[in-house]
Amino acid sequence: MEILVTILTTIAEQLQKPTLAFLIGGMLLAALGSKFEVPEPVYKFIVILLLLKVGLGAGISVKEANLTDLIVPAIGATVVGIAIVALGAVTLARLRGVSQTDGLATAGLFGAVSASTLAASMAVLDEEGITYEGFIGALYPFMDIAALVTAIVMAKLAEARRAATPSADGTATLSAPKPDIQKGLITGILTDTFRSPAISALVLGLVLGIFTQPQSVYESFYEPLFRGLLSILMLIMGMEAWSRLSELRGVAHAYILYGLTAPFIHGGLGFAAGVVAHELTGFSAGGIVLLSVMAASSSDISGPPTMRAALPKANPSAYVGSSTGLGTPIAILSIPLWIALAQSVVG
Repeated sequence: MEILVTILTTIAEQLQKPTLAFLIGGMLLAALGSKFEVPEPVYKFIVILLLLKVGLGAGISVKEANLTDLIVPAIGATVVGIAIVALGAVTLARLRGVSQTDGLATAGLFGAVSASTLAASMAVLDEEGITYEGFIGALYPFMDIAALVTAIVMAKLAEARRAATPSADGTATLSAPKPDIQKGLITGILTDTFRSPAISALVLGLVLGIFTQPQSVYESFYEPLFRGLLSILMLIMGMEAWSRLSELRGVAHAYILYGLTAPFIHGGLGFAAGVVAHELTGFSAGGIVLLSVMAASSSDISGPPTMRAALPKANPSAYVGSSTGLGTPIAILSIPLWIALAQSVVG
């Protein structure tokens, strides 16, 4: 009974946080038939500002980190982000009734990182007196960008295959193109992905954060605007999610199952990567916990706008509902589990 109360309390607290509260608020507006709308140019401007902020913050963290100690867990974070999407591609994206694009978009968000969940886990470790590396924040972009780019490329490649191989009756089939054609598709999709506004903004912010001195504009402009802009973005996402909610009626169970189980499986991948880093570099128990939480979490900042911009055919009800509605609360609830496991393995 006590565990159930804790779970319900945590979920209630999450529903009051800006990310979920404004998301639900947008859904309520749409459900009530409100004519409220945010013009598309304003939406695009908000997305670019938010992603530039995320990239700049990550770049500043990378620059301030000890690169010798950073490289092993950074590689681990990148591999985990890619592995989560690959796992989603052979599980969720193949379930009956789940479109490949929606499944990969959802896996991409689950592979990316929730900044709020990472911050929450750091606060828990601080309260418990568990130390961790100062460069942990720098691992964020490695897992985040790796997962988002992998999901986008896989989804666009799948769409290109369907478009390139029509059957005799004019309908698309899923047969794979020849290797040379496939190579050209992958190259083109990678190029288009990195040229897209969302990924370009993330990568540009990361580069500027590493090689320039953006702290003044970051602290005076991007940081103060961040939460307010994010709340408007979630409002938009909520309204769009509700408008497409009917499309999920036949497959909702698949996303619920994925949202309930994925954080633990993904967190296990992050935990394994942390243990490997511990064996190779002396990565701390606190670092292992945070890497596990990063893997268990699902993006609530960079992911939704990136997916909406790069994969407009994907249903926000699928990837936002399962990641923010289920993944985030469960990832936060799993923090004590990773602490206990890390302390038992590392001591």
